[in-house]
Amino acid sequence: MCKEKYPEDQYGARKSRRDCIGSWQARYRDPEGRQKQKCFAIEDGGLKAAQTFLDNVRTKVREGTYQDPKRGTITVDEWWGIWWPTVTVKSVTTKNRKLSAWTVHVQPKWGARKLNSITWIQVQDWISNEVRGHATQKKVLELLRHMMVAALRDRRISVNPTLDIEVSSAPAKHPDDMIPPTAAQCELIRKHLEEHYHPLVVFAEETGMRWGEYTGLRACNVDLGSATVKVKEVLIDDRGRLRRKPAPKSRAGFRTVPLTPKAVEAVEAMMAMWDPVATESDIGDGEDLREEELVFRGPRGGALTRPNFRRHWIPAIQASGLAREVINPETRRKEIWPRVHDLRHTFATRLKDAGVPEKDVQVVMGHERGGRVTWLYQHAGPDLVEEVRSALVSGRHLRSVS
Repeated sequence: MCKEKYPEDQYGARKSRRDCIGSWQARYRDPEGRQKQKCFAIEDGGLKAAQTFLDNVRTKVREGTYQDPKRGTITVDEWWGIWWPTVTVKSVTTKNRKLSAWTVHVQPKWGARKLNSITWIQVQDWISNEVRGHATQKKVLELLRHMMVAALRDRRISVNPTLDIEVSSAPAKHPDDMIPPTAAQCELIRKHLEEHYHPLVVFAEETGMRWGEYTGLRACNVDLGSATVKVKEVLIDDRGRLRRKPAPKSRAGFRTVPLTPKAVEAVEAMMAMWDPVATESDIGDGEDLREEELVFRGPRGGALTRPNFRRHWIPAIQASGLAREVINPETRRKEIWPRVHDLRHTFATRLKDAGVPEKDVQVVMGHERGGRVTWLYQHAGPDLVEEVRSALVSGRHLRSVS
């Protein structure tokens, strides 16, 4: 019809093209002023659909809620390259954990997928059937959720597919697998341990400090006059390289720990051996260990590492007859009891048995929540079993009196 009415234009004869019964193109400008368009075929509603679309999209542009659908068509790999440099991670261990979750779990599964193509059911199926372990599921889902929240805020997707995803429940452990070694068992382990490490193990038993806290302890933070140490920094393993971290595990980790006479003897023995300098060096980027300031060191004077110490710890607990293989119900990996970290649990149990209030145990141990002290360290040991048995047989509840 149009060609019949206007057979020619300024270029001569007009080419054949669709007339007014064909597709309609809705044109608009986005918030940045760039022209956009979308075509509507006659079977999709034609003119009416195009006009409705224009009304909706122009309203969104005016209200500031417009979202360009093409921004969500980038791959998850591409979005990681945009998003990750903007993430602020203060802790090296947290950064390594996120990078591990990305390279091992998220990237192989979703890296090639378009950002706006991921659905809720796909994420739930992945978490439920492909990612093993409660802790791993939480960490992996946390990373993917942060990526999707950022994409939602950047107006690349309209729906976050990671909302309300369910992870597996944390597996329960039998009380026998949670009871820490007793004082007699710790002494038995020391008898089979190389003598150089005796002060280290005694100090761990008597203070309840974490591995990175006492291996990173410096002479400037030790006050033998008041028999205390200040926890100000820790040593961490950054993918096989020791680094100084200018803060403990949490804010509650900054604390002053009292020293028992045995702990004081352990510190004095190591100071007599290495004569550490009392300077308080700047942590800087964490790579300058300043081993001459450390109180506890290896046989050659270097900083202690977990893998090297395990080479002495495992044979010692095996020789003492205490080593026991425990299957982690979450990861299904074999673990050998007791671990070095269990010495911290031994210390906490001693505080509980001595009647130290929970809030005080919380402060000394460096926990943010007192409730964690209750469920983690109050194990159902032999004494409790005998008390319950006595109550059932004699009808009265026995309590030990000192």
